[in-house]
Amino acid sequence: MAAGLPPHPRPLMPLDEAWSRLQQALADAGSSPCARPIETVPTEDALGRVLAEPIASTVNVPPADNSAMDGYAVRAADLQAPGASLPVAQRIAAGQVGATLQPGTCARIFTGAPIPAGADAVVMQEHTQPGEAEGQVRFMEPVQLGQNIRLLGEDIAQGQTVLSPGRRLGPAALGVAASVGRASLSVFARPRVAVLTTGDELVAPGQPLPPGAIYNSNRHTLLGLVQASGAVGRDLGTVPDQLDATRAALRAAAEQHDLVISSGGVSVGEEDHLRQAVVAEGGLDFWALGIKPGKPFVFGWLCRADGSRALYMGLPGNPVASFVTFLLLVRPVIGCLSGQGWRLPRPLSLPAAFNWPRPDKRREFLRARLNAQGQLELHPNQGSGVLSSAAWADGLVDLPPQATVAEGQPVRWLPMAELLQPSDAERQP
Repeated sequence: MAAGLPPHPRPLMPLDEAWSRLQQALADAGSSPCARPIETVPTEDALGRVLAEPIASTVNVPPADNSAMDGYAVRAADLQAPGASLPVAQRIAAGQVGATLQPGTCARIFTGAPIPAGADAVVMQEHTQPGEAEGQVRFMEPVQLGQNIRLLGEDIAQGQTVLSPGRRLGPAALGVAASVGRASLSVFARPRVAVLTTGDELVAPGQPLPPGAIYNSNRHTLLGLVQASGAVGRDLGTVPDQLDATRAALRAAAEQHDLVISSGGVSVGEEDHLRQAVVAEGGLDFWALGIKPGKPFVFGWLCRADGSRALYMGLPGNPVASFVTFLLLVRPVIGCLSGQGWRLPRPLSLPAAFNWPRPDKRREFLRARLNAQGQLELHPNQGSGVLSSAAWADGLVDLPPQATVAEGQPVRWLPMAELLQPSDAERQP
């Protein structure tokens, strides 16, 4: 064992404890939302950003009672029985303000147009026919007071907080911000994440593949996951299997990034230098987890020249193990660094369309997807090197240690969308 390298822990650390250690480390490092840099961007450019301010409306939405459809604005009292006819006194399009509706008349009105004073219902045009006299309309259905009218402030009331800090902004949230007049938004700066891959056997796609070499898939997977998690990823290339080169790469990466992640080189082989390099350039918090796939995982920090720290997370080299540990461990850290706070995916409970008779002492995460019957079916090959199983799956089945599964039994289900961006519904006002 290399000098200064901590002994391998026994027993393996449970995932829940690892989550607690990560959360505590982020709090100790000052990586709370209030500590994140803030920038202002145009609302149309804020998709996927994390909101840094509460958004309160200065207007009512809608700003006036308006028609929910094309039809006729009426006084309900004028139409007590089906079949009555009324003359059309005016025409009101969206953006126009009509005159007061006089008793015994109606107004042609279009979706979104303000309801004229005196009117208290809108009849959709499909429930009308031309009247017997020119310029009249016959109403074929009973009329209810207030029907088809969208009331002032029905969607949003003036002064109401419509979006809260810590929310990742999706298309609907941008529309809400625009609907209350916000042309720009204050958002947290995206975290900067460096991605390193290790291994002398790795070759870039597009290059000839020598004997004993493999194409570097982890680089593309991890950069894609970083981007999907809302961070700015930077590819720092492949590091040779040499301790000095590994230390130099980590030292340079720490200076310009909030988080450094790597794949491979974190196990206990003679060519695995990353744990020793992290100890030399910073320190280790924990390593080796009780999960499958993903046991050889490392978390620690890297020291910068100014005395501050960058976080470090070393992922296994096997492609599926790298993919799964990113979703379970790296993504929550990126969420916290993005200003969302600490947030874990919320599992569902769905029936299994499979049998799993072989329990493991570790907590297992199986690649699965929903079938047409609403049950979960497994990919037939759950090997940690079978990356095609991750592309095939739309989520992970979370099995406790020593668990077996019989077909039809409920299991914990983590959808891929929830793993990448856990729901923030609980943060809404």
